[in-house]
Amino acid sequence: MSIFDVEIGGLRDGSADLPRYRGTAVLIVNVASKCGLTPQYAGLERLQERYAERGFTVLGVPCNQFLGQEPGTPDEIAEFCSATYGVTFPLTEKVEVNGENRHPLYDRLVDAPDAEGHTGDIRWNFEKFLIGPDGAVAARFAPQVEPESAEVIAAIEKSLPA
Repeated sequence: MSIFDVEIGGLRDGSADLPRYRGTAVLIVNVASKCGLTPQYAGLERLQERYAERGFTVLGVPCNQFLGQEPGTPDEIAEFCSATYGVTFPLTEKVEVNGENRHPLYDRLVDAPDAEGHTGDIRWNFEKFLIGPDGAVAARFAPQVEPESAEVIAAIEKSLPA
């Protein structure tokens, strides 16, 4: 079973419809609006613009588990992302990424290691998981790794559908 089989709600209503991303590369990022790393939204949006036509999307997953840095309602989160960073990529409902209430999506992600070998709990906002077209984790990146860094770009280009 791939991540594309997990059910997760959309930010404002309904489902985020993960099955529609089957066959594409997806960068899943737990996001927050009041974090020192929040400016990464700009780089994430540029990735969306650069690679969307080649079978790629960013998927933002709001989370309020790290010092309450995503306190907003769905409408407030969506408005902030759109107005401040011009975000066009999809956002899911706000979820927990760690602990006993961890969303099933993150249950599927956290065992993947990053470049330093870290597995397990999400360390902070803006931890990134690149999912290949087959639904498997292709790469994991620490929160401080910029979305447009050489290692993220190389991993995306390698994971794009043929």
